[in-house]
Amino acid sequence: VQLVESGGGLVQPGGSLRLSCAASGFTFSSYDMNWYRQAPGKERELVAIITNTGGYTNYADSVKGRFTISRDNAKKAVYLQMNSLKPDDTAVYYCNTRRPVSPQYVYWGQGTQVTVSP
Repeated sequence: VQLVESGGGLVQPGGSLRLSCAASGFTFSSYDMNWYRQAPGKERELVAIITNTGGYTNYADSVKGRFTISRDNAKKAVYLQMNSLKPDDTAVYYCNTRRPVSPQYVYWGQGTQVTVSP
């Protein structure tokens, strides 16, 4: 199983970024996918989730209305569109999934840095 994030970078407040996560080594269309983030000195937090079909999504209150999670099962990829970025969004963003059946192994990508600064 491999998850590879990309798309991070430095952006000014109010700007936008689109993160991508390329998946391989498992049946992507069977797995719900998540984006987490971890800011310096803080615990890792769940940002957004999307079910395997893309039919359900949910977001942390702090990003609702600004971030959108989506997926393309044909391309085995999940995305996080981030708009109206704020300095508080600065963090390393991780792609995550859990095997849907026992044993429910958890998989993480290496993360991509997002920095929001003037």
